Formats: sequence, structure tokens, C-alpha cells
Amino acid sequence: MAAEVEEAAPAGGADEIKPYKIHVSSKYLELTKQKLEVTRLPHELSEPKSKDWWEPKSQIEPLIDFWLEQYSWRAQEDLLNTAIPQFRTGFVIPSSEAIIRIHFVHVHSSHSNAIPLLLIPPFPFSNLSFGHLIKQFTDPEDVGNNQPFHLVIPSLPGVGFSDALPNNTSVVSSTADILNSLMSRLSYPYYLATNASSGAASPAEIDFKLANYLATYYPDSCLGAHFISPPLEQPKLQESPLEWAKWSIASLFRAPILGYRSEDFSALERNGHVRSSKKGPTPAQFGLNRLGLREPNTLAYALCDSPTGLLVFVLKSLRLLGSKKEFTPTEIINFTELAWLPGPEASMRFWAHCVRHPEVEKKTTSRPRIGITVFLGDEPNTSAAVEAETEAGKSAGDDTKDQYTCPSWANAKYNVVYTNRATGKPGLLAWERPEIIGAGVRGIAASLMRWDSRLRRTTGPTPASAPVAPLEQVVVHSDTAGNQPTSAPTNPTPALLAPPGAEERSQPHREISEETAVGSNENVTGKSPSPGPKAPSPAHLAPPSDERAPPRREASDDTAVEQPDNEG
Repeated sequence: MAAEVEEAAPAGGADEIKPYKIHVSSKYLELTKQKLEVTRLPHELSEPKSKDWWEPKSQIEPLIDFWLEQYSWRAQEDLLNTAIPQFRTGFVIPSSEAIIRIHFVHVHSSHSNAIPLLLIPPFPFSNLSFGHLIKQFTDPEDVGNNQPFHLVIPSLPGVGFSDALPNNTSVVSSTADILNSLMSRLSYPYYLATNASSGAASPAEIDFKLANYLATYYPDSCLGAHFISPPLEQPKLQESPLEWAKWSIASLFRAPILGYRSEDFSALERNGHVRSSKKGPTPAQFGLNRLGLREPNTLAYALCDSPTGLLVFVLKSLRLLGSKKEFTPTEIINFTELAWLPGPEASMRFWAHCVRHPEVEKKTTSRPRIGITVFLGDEPNTSAAVEAETEAGKSAGDDTKDQYTCPSWANAKYNVVYTNRATGKPGLLAWERPEIIGAGVRGIAASLMRWDSRLRRTTGPTPASAPVAPLEQVVVHSDTAGNQPTSAPTNPTPALLAPPGAEERSQPHREISEETAVGSNENVTGKSPSPGPKAPSPAHLAPPSDERAPPRREASDDTAVEQPDNEG
């Protein structure tokens, strides 16, 4: 187990909460464009289509064209900086002298009855992908019936614009320590935590493990947690005799008694149940773990050098997570850019460490208070529907089962105060059915506030009094401390979706390091503090139109990408 995280020494100023704005070097954007232009795609046989693996070429080629011809990172950068209040602060882990800077979104609700909420983004998504959730949590339409929250969405260490943990660090316990310390630093002594996606389908169960660690080992600050499809096992006689007896009787008669329902048994029959392993999930057990990530550097070297390779990895991840949402080209490229620009290697090491080194749970007598949301699964498909799905290319090795967890199984270890059995599958919940996340968090909040007054008096700092230091410009890596432009980004318009102009690329903000093209420079002085975080307008979060212009290159018979000098 990792030791508790220590706050950085005040003398260094790393413990200050600094407003953060993204600014990527134009040289790095030009390098990305050059790599896309020389992309070499594998050969694929046209007919017949493989029944054993995914053939993505027909999806990848149009996305490369869109990325080159119409997508503008500058427009998306302005959207993120304008619509999402971003901050960064540093922590020191005793096993390392390095300061770990954590990037996070923080929006303080204007409602006096708001409760602090730590929303853990689904690994390995960046926290910046969840701007569309801000308003429904911080400023819901019907405040009388919908509890508002002060919302904190961190970027996990090594993901997005958060620094990576040192090697050989216990990642789950260290990350949970950091997140709990972050809420304390924001003057939230008591808070709730929630997952935003299926815990069982999360790579190495990272999402569930973080929420579980916070609820279990920080019960004096994390007063409750909302689990989504947690990978819980059936009660065992040795660990919980009473709950084992209840389950044994209910399952024997398949009867809706002792906390179980008829839906539980039909869902178990349809989907099976999660079989957790003390040695960690096997590649065949959970969706994204089928990628077999145990040694991260081989894949990291390939993806760090190929934006197209990372794009394919993103698309494959979306498929394995069972997404039903049709993401626009802009949204897909945004997912890719938010991994490409900082670099995907640290998040892969985080993932691999969780797979190879599952942490042993410490014994505790506390029974964390939790809410739990599970999904009953879809009704069996007809043969015609299955055939149509196969024709659409979605059944080639991607047919994952969403194993079911009976909510009453959680009574063996937790104090369950809220339960929701939702229809269908979890999929990408934060985009497809975000209201389920909100309902779960509000359900546990309502239950806890009936008998725990600590949440009712937790208001935290007002935006004006939040302990922040001025920071107006942050660049992605800087090897020298040069003068940075002082102009703030303007409100983006759809016209910004055009590729950056030549004059923009001719004046880069920084040189690319020979070791890495990503980092940050926070040594900017003489700026006035950014305004306090407010809930952004929904219009700021809407993706621009994705109407595509004719691509400037044709797909070759031998390769899908022509070299620029072959253009006519």
C-alpha cells in the first residue's frame, strides 16, 4: 500500500490551485498533420468480410481526411478553455521527490444547498470529455427536486494533463489519496464520489477500485459513493453468513424475497455474473482488457508516434465498451487528440500496473455507505437482429457480455442506501444516459442527508474566495522560458474549424523537446486571476458541424494515404 499523499511544501508554491489553460505548440500541430499525411494503412481484402476480427479501414480513411481537411484543434482548444473551468495543483508522494500535478475541472454551484461531488471519469478518458455533464449537476433545471452539486472532475495521474505517478507506485491507493487530498484542499471536508461508467467493464476495474477505496478508507470525508455495475461476488459463508443464507434461499427458490427481485434472476440467466479474481481480471473477462495490455511500452512506443494508430485504438475502445451513440467525427478526433497531445504512454503504464499488481485490500471494520446502479441487460435478440448486427460489422470479436451483479450482494460489505436496476446495458453512460448517473448520486445524497447533517453544512469556498493563483497561459511543454502571448482566447465560432493558417504555424509558441513533445509551463507571471468557475453555457459544449468537404487526397490501391507531393 502506498503511504498517504503529502501536500507539497508551501515554499515551492506547488500546493496553490492555479487556473489552467491549454495551448499546444503550432509546431506540434504541424507535426501531427505531417504524420497524418504519410499514414500507411494495412491491406484489407474486400470480400468476404472476416468473421473473426474488425476491419476498420472504411471508418479510418474518412476520419483521417476529416482530421486533415476540416478539424481544427485551435477551435476545440478555445472551446475547452472557454467552456470548462480548469485548474491544476501539486502533491508530493513520500516515495518520490517529484511533485505530481493534478489537472481537474471545478465548478462551484450557485445554489446554497449544493453538495460537493467528486466525479471519477471513466479510465482512460480525459476529464475534458465531460463538459456536457457540468450543467446538469451544478445547475439542474428543477432545483427543488434535483439536488445540485459543486462538481470536481479530476484527470487521473498520467491521463490528459495530469502528471504520471512515479514507477513502482501503488497506483490505486496513491491516486485515491491524491483525490481525497484534492477535495480537502478545495475546502470540501465532506463529499460524495461517483463512477461515471461500468466498474466491471473498466480496464482492470480501475473506476470501481478508486471509488471503492475512497468510500472504504476515507469514510470520514467521503461520506458515500455511487457504484455503477460494480464487480461484486456472491456472498460467501465465511465472510458474511447472514447474506450468504439470504442469497442461498432466494436463489434456491428463485423467489423475490430477502432483498432480491425476479429481475435479478432473469438478468443473471441472461448475462451471467461477474467472477472477480484476486489476481486481477483475465483478458477474456472484461471488454477493454481483451486488448491484453500487460507490458505497456511496446504499444506505447507505437501509439506515441502514430496519431492514426491511436485513432484506431480509440475506435476499438469505444466498440468494446458497447457504445450505441454515433459520435461525430469531431468528437472522435477530440478523444484522440486529448490522448495524443499529452501522450498515451503514462495512462498505459497506469493500466498495466493495475493489471499486474492488484492491491490487497486492508482489513477494515467500516461498512461504507453506497448507492448502486446495475443494468438488467437487453432482452435476447432475434436471429434477424443478430444477422443485421453482423452485417454492420459489430460482431467480429466484440460481442461482450455485461455480467450482472445483484444489488443485494453488496450488503455483505457495504451499507447500501440506494439501489437502481436500470434497463439495457451501461454502454457509454456519460453520453448515452447521463441522467442515470445523476439519479444515483441524488438518491444516495437524499438518503444520507436524512440522518447525516455533515453534508447539509458542506458548502465549500465561493468562487471568489477559492485559493487560486493567476495563470492565463499554459503551453504544452516548453524547454525555455520565453515570453508568451498575453491575449486570452476568444469565443470560438464554427469558422475556426478550418485548418490553422500558415501565418499561425510560422510563429510557434515553443520548441519541441527532443525527449518529448508534451509537458507544461506554468511560470507565467504578471497576469490577473481568472474569474471564478461558473457553469458553462450548453451552447459552448455543442460540437461544431461535421459537414465534410471533399478530401484533398484519394485512397491509393496500395495504401490509403498519398504523400503530399503526389497531389495534383
